[in-house]
Amino acid sequence: QVQLAESGGGLVQAGGSLRLSCAASGVTNSINEMGWYRQAPGKQRELVAIISSGGSTNYGNSAKGRFAISRDNAKNTLYLQMNSLKPEDTAVYYCYAERAFVGYWGQGTQVTVSS
Repeated sequence: QVQLAESGGGLVQAGGSLRLSCAASGVTNSINEMGWYRQAPGKQRELVAIISSGGSTNYGNSAKGRFAISRDNAKNTLYLQMNSLKPEDTAVYYCYAERAFVGYWGQGTQVTVSS
């Protein structure tokens, strides 16, 4: 099993920045794709960004040009640098990891962007 623990969420004003972290523990060998998803109240969970084990990235439309995903495989840690934040970015952000064809989710961290 893989356990994922997000941190770094909080309250920020529009235009500000946050850096989210996700620490993986448990059976962390051979983790393949990792990513960030978010879910706002009353909305479906949506993809923010994903990154392969080799560092290839893909972004959801709402994140392109503003967010940057990265990972440190030696530390088993995933990051999301969030810049130029907007009120519509307000959501619970979830860390995701895939290992051995099984997906795992963190418990989420709240990001609130005020105007």
